[in-house]
Amino acid sequence: MRLLLMGPPGAGKGTQAALLAGHLGVPHISTGDIFRANVAGGSPLGLEAKRYMDAGDYVPDSVTNDMVRDRLTQTDAQAGFLLDGYPRTLAQVDELDSMLGRNGQALDRVIELTVDVDEVVGRLLKRSAEQGRSDDTEDVVRRRLEVYGEQTAPLTAVYDAKGLLVRIDGMGEVADVTARLLAALDD
Repeated sequence: MRLLLMGPPGAGKGTQAALLAGHLGVPHISTGDIFRANVAGGSPLGLEAKRYMDAGDYVPDSVTNDMVRDRLTQTDAQAGFLLDGYPRTLAQVDELDSMLGRNGQALDRVIELTVDVDEVVGRLLKRSAEQGRSDDTEDVVRRRLEVYGEQTAPLTAVYDAKGLLVRIDGMGEVADVTARLLAALDD
């Protein structure tokens, strides 16, 4: 199964992605993990990405696309995967479709975890306090959620039009959310 998991910061994507990937027997592919692995390994793509990251800039789509393309060609991803954090732009949606299409593949489902904004703000503020991140104020967290909504709406519209989008309530206990995700995949 080839899945994409979307959701705002604090929605529990990382937790659910790990559980879901384990249940399905496919790798959880996170762009953050890909960046860190390439930078740590000193790969040419990693060195290029590090240049942007060190300057505080976004890693360009071309570099991100190349890293994802490379990761999807690895043996463990051939039978399926769960993408987390990619695509983030409409251009990346097109590039992912092209990558998969070259191998006669396509996404099976796109799952969006939906959450209550006030609940997520509380989660993120708690996590920020636990990690000692004083820069994550309530205003900053709310702005991050607004930006996510603005940037993600066009992507979810594309996937909805393709009949791939499934929205899952991301609120509640971890096990309950996982059960809803698995039930949606069985449909």
